[in-house]
Amino acid sequence: MAAQRCHVWVGAETGILKGVNLRRKQATNFSEFNRGQEISEMCWRQNQVLLGCVDGTVKVFSTERGEFTEFHDCSGGEGPFRGLAAYNSSLITCTESGLLKVWKEDSTDQVQVGRGVCRMRQDPGRPERVATGGKENDLKVWDLQRLQEPVFKARNVRNDWLDLRVPIWVRDIQFIPASDTIITCTGHSQVRIYDPSCPQRRPVLEMTYDEYPLTAMSLTSDANSVVVGNTHGQMAVLDIRKGRLLKCLKGQAGSIRSIQCHCSLPLVASCGLDRFLRVHDTGSKELLHKVYMKSRLNCVLLTSRESWEQEDEECSTAEEVKEQGEEDEIWASMATVTDRAESKRTADLQVTPKRRKRRKQMSKDA
Repeated sequence: MAAQRCHVWVGAETGILKGVNLRRKQATNFSEFNRGQEISEMCWRQNQVLLGCVDGTVKVFSTERGEFTEFHDCSGGEGPFRGLAAYNSSLITCTESGLLKVWKEDSTDQVQVGRGVCRMRQDPGRPERVATGGKENDLKVWDLQRLQEPVFKARNVRNDWLDLRVPIWVRDIQFIPASDTIITCTGHSQVRIYDPSCPQRRPVLEMTYDEYPLTAMSLTSDANSVVVGNTHGQMAVLDIRKGRLLKCLKGQAGSIRSIQCHCSLPLVASCGLDRFLRVHDTGSKELLHKVYMKSRLNCVLLTSRESWEQEDEECSTAEEVKEQGEEDEIWASMATVTDRAESKRTADLQVTPKRRKRRKQMSKDA
C-alpha cells in the first residue's frame, strides 16, 4: 500500500511505524521491529513524519517517498521524549527530565524546564512558542528565541477545603487557536483553561471528568470542545465554553495513550494499550473505524483533508468501474429473445420424422 494513501499514522512500543488505510481496513508496517527504538513522540513537518524514539534518535519519514530519509542523534537528558516539534529548519525536543533543546543546523540551545515533564506542546498559531508541564511541574510557556525565562508561568490553585495544597500533575496541553488561551488536563481528572493575560495566573475555568487520571487530550475542529481520555479507556467530549460534559465516546478497552482530532473534519482518532486504532465521529458519537494493530500504541497522527478526499474519489472511481464490469458480465451472459426463438426452431428441425410421428400419436391418445 502506498504511503500517500494512509489516513492515519501510529507509532508502537515495538518501534514500528504503521500507516493505516481506513477505507480498506489495512495497516502497513514501514519499519522493522526494534523495541530499543520505541516510538514515544510523533509530529508533522510538511509531508514528513518525525519520530522521536526512546534511544534519543529522531527519524524522518517521507510520506511521498514511503521511506526514511533522515536520522538525527538528539540524545541528552534522562528519560524518553515527552515532546517533539519542528520550527523552521530546527528540531525541538524535550525529555522527561526537563531538558528542552532547540537543535539548529550549526548550534544547540537548551534550557531546564523542570523535572517530571509529561508533555511539551507547540503552539500551531505561533510555532516559536511551546508549553511544558508535568508532575509537580506546572504549566510554563517558552519562547524558543529567548529561552532564558518562561513568558508565562502558571500558579497552583488555592488550597482545598481542608486547607491542603492541591497536587500538580499536568498530563497534556493544547493551545486554543486565535487566542492566547491554553488548556490542560491533569492526572487528577481535571481540565483547566488558562489565560496568560490574567494577572492571577490561575485557571479561569476548571472542570472534572470521572475519577481516573486523564492521559491525553485534543481540541475538536471547531475549537469549542475538547476530547479527553483516561487510564481506564473512557473518552468524552467536553464543552470548554460552558464547562460541561457533552457526550461520551465508547468502545475503548484500555488506557488511552494518544488522541488527535482532525483539523477540519468531525473525526477523532485514539489509540492505547488495547492495540486498537479507533476513529469516532465527534458529532454522532458513532465508532466509524476500528483496526487491530497487533502492538501497544503510543501516538497517533491524522493526515490532511486532501488525502482523505483523494482516497474517497479513487475508491468511488474503482467501485464504479467494478460495478460497470459486473453489469457488462451479466448482460453478456443473458441470451436475447431472438436467440431463444432461433434456438427453438433449430431444435424442431433436428427432430426426426419417426420421433415427430410418435409425438403426434401420443397427442391423439391423450
